[in-house]
Amino acid sequence: MAIGMALYGVQHGHAGGKAQAIQDSPDVELSGVFEPDPPARARAQGQPAFGGVRWYGSAEEMLHDPGTIAVAIEGLNVQGLGMAREAIVAGKHLWYDKPAGDDWPAFQELADMARRRGLIIQMGYMFRYQDGFARLAEWCRTGVLGDIFAIRAHMSTSLSAAARGVIATHPGGILYDLGGHMLDQVLWMLGDERPSRVTSFLRNDATPGIPPFADNTLAVLEFSRAMGMVDIAAMETRPMARRFEVYGSAGSAIMDPMEPATELRLCLDAPRAEFGAGRHTVPLTGMSRQRTYELELAAFVPTIQGQRPPDRSIDHELLVQETLLRATGRIAGH
Repeated sequence: MAIGMALYGVQHGHAGGKAQAIQDSPDVELSGVFEPDPPARARAQGQPAFGGVRWYGSAEEMLHDPGTIAVAIEGLNVQGLGMAREAIVAGKHLWYDKPAGDDWPAFQELADMARRRGLIIQMGYMFRYQDGFARLAEWCRTGVLGDIFAIRAHMSTSLSAAARGVIATHPGGILYDLGGHMLDQVLWMLGDERPSRVTSFLRNDATPGIPPFADNTLAVLEFSRAMGMVDIAAMETRPMARRFEVYGSAGSAIMDPMEPATELRLCLDAPRAEFGAGRHTVPLTGMSRQRTYELELAAFVPTIQGQRPPDRSIDHELLVQETLLRATGRIAGH
């Protein structure tokens, strides 16, 4: 029997894709959508992903719908944490699109509330379900690459001035908006070790305005035996040259391009797993962004039904968010 799931907000960049994934899933029924901003609602009603959906008249109507057991949080970044709290208070599981706000105590409280109520929070870091990142994580966590000593992630984008203005309300600018995707991967590959130090460079190199928007950013994470480097800019030309690199004592692996990912370059010092020594080109599926949303949802449903544990614990979700806020300067000190 399909579970009922609502969409709260439509202004997040992933909202259309998430709505489509829900509508296409045989295991989920989209019970309805609520968007508090009338112009945003009108724009969404003209998009195919929202064709034929029920539109709630209020958040209360949506959150008290007895047929809805989970809510996808798809508001603007500045709205998401408040929306998520409302849904948890109403007893709903969360498919919560990133990042989890910039109020660290409030997110900690949300996580504690979810734990007490037996509710699931799955953050919308869709790269968890891309085959390239899954393969890299497997090689890191099973020792194929030896002891990991460095991970380097480049995930820049090309944003209009208007889009930068929306994000500018958050400390850290473009690093705040996109950095969680890469921090999620770096921390997972390094066994969820908390960085001992986080040092960031938050530059404004191409965006006029006051206050300055951090459009050219770098976060350096120091671990007990490794470093992680995440660099993100807002003005890279399209198509973007996104890239992810992992270096270990027994080998290295590079994904370039990162999205869509069609292959990994693997180098090993000796035969490991199913690979011989030397350089290998490992083919990937070139998975679409929409497919990663579908796989996210396919993992979420059996988790909230109690059929399997979450792919990432709430402690992992908290570590990612804390590290992001350390990197953007929202949490003071290193």
